[in-house]
Amino acid sequence: MNYKDTLLMPKTDFEMRGNLPKKEPGYVSRWQETNMYEKVIKQNEGKDAFVFHDGPPYANGNMHTGHMLNKVIKDVICRYNNMEGRYTPYIPGWDTHGLPIENAIQKLGVNRKEMSTAAFRKKCEEYAHEQVNKQMEQLIRMGTFADYEHPYLTLTPEFEANQIDVFAKMAMDGLIFKGLKPVYWSPSSESALAEAEIEYHDIKSPTIFVKFQVKDGKGVLDNDTYFVIWTTTPWTIPANLAICLNEAYNYALVETSKGKLVVLDELVDSLMEKFEITEYKVVNHFKGKELEMITCFHPLYDRESLVILGDHVTAEAGTGCVHTAPGFGADDFFVGQKYGLPAYCNVDEHGCMMADCGDWLEGQYVDDANKTVTMRLDELGVLLKLEFITHSYPHDWRTKKPIIFRATDQWFCSL
Repeated sequence: MNYKDTLLMPKTDFEMRGNLPKKEPGYVSRWQETNMYEKVIKQNEGKDAFVFHDGPPYANGNMHTGHMLNKVIKDVICRYNNMEGRYTPYIPGWDTHGLPIENAIQKLGVNRKEMSTAAFRKKCEEYAHEQVNKQMEQLIRMGTFADYEHPYLTLTPEFEANQIDVFAKMAMDGLIFKGLKPVYWSPSSESALAEAEIEYHDIKSPTIFVKFQVKDGKGVLDNDTYFVIWTTTPWTIPANLAICLNEAYNYALVETSKGKLVVLDELVDSLMEKFEITEYKVVNHFKGKELEMITCFHPLYDRESLVILGDHVTAEAGTGCVHTAPGFGADDFFVGQKYGLPAYCNVDEHGCMMADCGDWLEGQYVDDANKTVTMRLDELGVLLKLEFITHSYPHDWRTKKPIIFRATDQWFCSL
């Protein structure tokens, strides 16, 4: 007996296998040919609207898993609302400006330094359109429903005109202003970077201890006294405008063969050992607050360095006297604002020292300037110690090269 003949099985035209890899392209093509998106949307026209504004992907390379997850979730949300009877138009968009596109086409052999800015932008535009078309094909193949006949691209004149309209209204309402602010700056990319574009790698850096001679001790300190600062970026010394202390800390005045030195009280013994000073005597103590507004001579230039106070000063490293260059660090910038100090920046977008650093330093890249500045300080007799440390330092995630903190003109929107 054939037991199969005893089973009462339903008769069906369904195939035993789904064969989706073969069938899905056909479904997608049929949806495109029959304008299925338009039909689905039109059936709810005139009803309550559900409008999903697309945060655009970047027009740079193939869609990856993150893009696909994003788009599938949006597609599910829009389909659900459509099935609930709402009018759900979905306009896809693409972000088509910026550094990733510029970097991508340079990797393809385009040398932006050998062509005009206009010609380079034209190459970027062509590349962006290629990527939009590629990504659109991939999204359609995924079966997502959207108005792919009329996407928005940030490079189209219509879109840019609307941006200008909105920006003009903000400007006319007094919401837009310009100011200096230190940012992550990549000399290798010649661009500011967001925090998400930073990665950390260990590098070897010079650290120096430098004496700043008192100019006006305000009746508290004599002129033959020196504040001792410490920094891991000697190239920022030319931009020094202040020395920052912590108002609550105890500072010691130490008499040594290298002058009377002001350092954090609890670090006296360890610092004297580091400076190879065997005979020394603590002759006085001061709270940081007592030393505020004293002025010092800048060791390299004919200008003053002001003694100020800040909560960011710690006793964990250095001397307790923090070299402050408001143009090259967030803490320095904010404490400098409190005292009316400018965000002085003497390094250009390429990471090279500018003319007001002096002939002996102008044009040098910051890494080279580290050595030049240190040697000049040593020649002037104000370098107490040079040593090297290995520490974690921020790098540009694209070029893998170190960044700097640099004050640049920024546009701000007041909220």
